[in-house]
Order: sequence, then structure tokens, then C-alpha cells
Amino acid sequence: MERLYNFSAGPAIMPVSVLKTIQEDLLSYQGSGMSVMELSHRSSLFQSIMNDAESLLRELMTIPSNYKVLFLQGGASLQFTMLPMNLGKTKVAYVNTGSWSEKAIEEAQKIDGLTVEVIASSKENNFIENPEIPVIDKEYDYVHITTNNTIEGTAFLNMPNGVEVPLVADMSSNILSSNYDVSDFGLIYAGAQKNIGPAGLTVVIVREDLIGLKENLPAMLDYKIQAANGSMYNTPPTFAVYAAKLMFEWLKELGGVAEIEKINRKKAALLYEAIDSSKLFRSPVSKHSRSLTNIPFVTGNAELDKLFIKQAENRGMINLKGHRSVGGMRASLYNAFPIEGVNELVALMKEFEAKVEGK
Repeated sequence: MERLYNFSAGPAIMPVSVLKTIQEDLLSYQGSGMSVMELSHRSSLFQSIMNDAESLLRELMTIPSNYKVLFLQGGASLQFTMLPMNLGKTKVAYVNTGSWSEKAIEEAQKIDGLTVEVIASSKENNFIENPEIPVIDKEYDYVHITTNNTIEGTAFLNMPNGVEVPLVADMSSNILSSNYDVSDFGLIYAGAQKNIGPAGLTVVIVREDLIGLKENLPAMLDYKIQAANGSMYNTPPTFAVYAAKLMFEWLKELGGVAEIEKINRKKAALLYEAIDSSKLFRSPVSKHSRSLTNIPFVTGNAELDKLFIKQAENRGMINLKGHRSVGGMRASLYNAFPIEGVNELVALMKEFEAKVEGK
């Protein structure tokens, strides 16, 4: 069966080699006579999967020993609530760089007794570039950023300097695709369905001194309880953890995060060069804030955008339609997306422009 070039923002493309391994394991994992989906989360087989997944992630991200790695459920959206419930004592700070930042801010504002301050925002410039982050008040319990904005196509690739309070990052759409120093952060969280595997798993990497700051939290929303139980206070998303382990193995074999970042930069450069050299297509994002993984582009004509998307679908390139809030097109180039797909997209862009300009 021919594979399509899937530019989806998530759930995203996975490597064929990983999908084939899943297929091979589906009926009987390691000769157990049980599917990986049927394994008890208390079994030695699954505990080994969990241990391997954590060990591989620690290696790939060089996670220090004083950080806990949690495999949770609920998506990054649940972390919008879980984070301030656990770390927010009196006053917290947020940087607003787009739709998901705004959702995180809205959820934090629902926590009783917690003051939520937006210390920087790019809303006034329609989120086309990152804002300047001011000197951060030491009284904040944490400052929250979104490292990559899936909808708007902007990213923080360099972290704010001089942050003396815990820096928290939603890395859902660029975890493992760009190299970050985990020790720069107090807590990192990410939904899995971009670079880690299928939807259903959320990774949380949290410094140990930030665990257990508040008492009497609901058990499922308490980092302390989740950490104490090895992410198995209840039944974890076993299949998603297994798939994540395979993705981590795939990335390690490829050369790790440093190597995939080189590949991702090459893919992004090909597409940005095509956009910037075009008379028809343009990027709505300022050059110094551009994402490597989510690249929006437009013609400025809604009907031409629709026609281009249709022609792309006819050529086996799907899910290029931009988010409904911004329109146009969006190419999501996550780790598993092949460079051949970028070349196909660029070729179509040139053909399409020649036909339009020739009219």
C-alpha cells in the first residue's frame, strides 16, 4: 500500500519501520501469546517496556538524575490545570505566544487563590513573532512558555536568560526535534502525538524539588503520587508507552536529537527557501521567530489556497490545510516526516505558481 505524505499537525506521521514493528508485535509480544495491548501493566513484560522507555528518553534528552520522568494521560491540556495545581502557590507568570498559551493561561486562572500574570505577549502583533521577555520577578512560583506554537508557526529555540524562578515549558510540538538543555527548566510537558507516538500519552519531566509542594491534591492530579507510583497509580496508556519506546529507539538509532535537529533544519530550510523566493506564496511569520516543525504559508487568496490544497491531495500530500483560525496552508514537518515529501511539496508549489503567474 502506497504511503501518503501526511503533513498533519497531529496525530502525526510515524516511521514505517516503527509501524512494522508494531504490526509484528500486535498478536504476540515477544512470544508471550498476548498482544502488547493485552499485557497487564503489573506484568514484568510491561514493566520492562516502561523502564526502557524512561531510560531511552533520559538518554536522548540528557535528563539529569534529579528529575522525574512521568508517563501520564490527559494530553498537554490536562497539564494546563495540573501544573498550576501542583506548582502554583501565590503568583505565576505566563508568556502568551498563541492559541495554546492562551488556553494554558485560561486554565491557570481557574485555580482559586492563584494570581496569574501575563508578563509578555505577541497578541498585539497577531502572534507573528516572539515577544521580548522582561526581567522576571523572583516572587513568581514559575514562568510558563510554549516552546513551539503549532498553529501560529513560531518557536522559542533559545531560552530566556537570567530566569531565577522555575521555567516551565509546553514542548508538545517540538520535544525531541530540537536540542534543549533540560536543566534550564523546572518542568517540561508534552503530548505524545507529534514526535513521540500515538495520542494518549503525555510526558512530564519535573525537577524533584518541585514535587510535593502542595498537599491534599486529587490523586490523579498530584505529581508526588504519580512519581511515587512510577506513573502507574492507575493503568497507564500501555500501548502508547510501548509505541513511544519504539520511537525513542528509532531516534537513538538515527543519531539522537542533535542529528534529527540537523535533518529538521534542512527540511525547514528547503520549504522556507521556496516560500521566500516565491512571488505567490509568503510566510506570515517573522524570520527570527520561525518554527522548524510547523510552517504556515499563504497566497493571500482564499480560493487559490483551496485550489492548491486540492491539487496537493491529488498528488498524495494530505492535511496541508491551515488551522481554521489562521487559514492558508500549514506543513508540519515532525521528526518522522521524510525530506522527500518536502521536495514534492516544493515542486508542486513551483508548478502551481508558474500556472497562476502565467495566466
